[in-house]
Amino acid sequence: MEGLHLVMAITDREKSDKVVSLFDDNNVATTYALMGEGTAPPEVLDYLYLSPSEKIIVFGVVTNTGIAPLIKSAKRKLYIDYPGNGIMASIPLNSVGGKRCLQYIMDGQAIDLNEKKSDEVEREERMAIKTDYEMIFVIANEGYSDMIMDAARGAGAKGGTVIKGRGTGAENTEKFLGFSIAKEKEIHLLVTPAQGRNHIMKAIMEKAGLESKAQAMVFSLPVSHAIGLKMPE
Repeated sequence: MEGLHLVMAITDREKSDKVVSLFDDNNVATTYALMGEGTAPPEVLDYLYLSPSEKIIVFGVVTNTGIAPLIKSAKRKLYIDYPGNGIMASIPLNSVGGKRCLQYIMDGQAIDLNEKKSDEVEREERMAIKTDYEMIFVIANEGYSDMIMDAARGAGAKGGTVIKGRGTGAENTEKFLGFSIAKEKEIHLLVTPAQGRNHIMKAIMEKAGLESKAQAMVFSLPVSHAIGLKMPE
């Protein structure tokens, strides 16, 4: 089966219709949208003549052959490769839960549903993934965004996006961690060059980790494509 990517576009909320139309124009019929909040520092916002704003995060699943035209369209129609207009990043997917699920999320995109690869080949492909960028996920208690982003920016991160969430199974965490974890959560998404990932993750864990009030848990995923990460000179 042709390789698949989870593509995520993050931009200002008022551009939500344009982003969804962009995906639709590139035959990505099934998309999901979340509301978020930007975390860029004030000096960057001032430099770009921007004000803090709500963000729209649009997800879609795209094939290897479909991702290049989608990125090209994002550059041409949303100017997303210019500072301040948002970012677009993709994460390679290892598997999809069944053929019907695959048919649903890939509606409108050409893909061979019958091609199969051996487990050995798939394992080798997964192990071979090496990317220039990674997406850091930080899941933390609500209200500690400043603590987390101060730690991340101190280690070289330029900014991120925060979405609201709610933890489940909190009643079981105490027996594993020795303390309880709040249910109300914030999920921070930070796209960063791969070589800087460890430094940023370490800083977050040291200053906002499980022993702190933020009780942050941190992990990262490889990003196969990324645009919109240019910073002003």
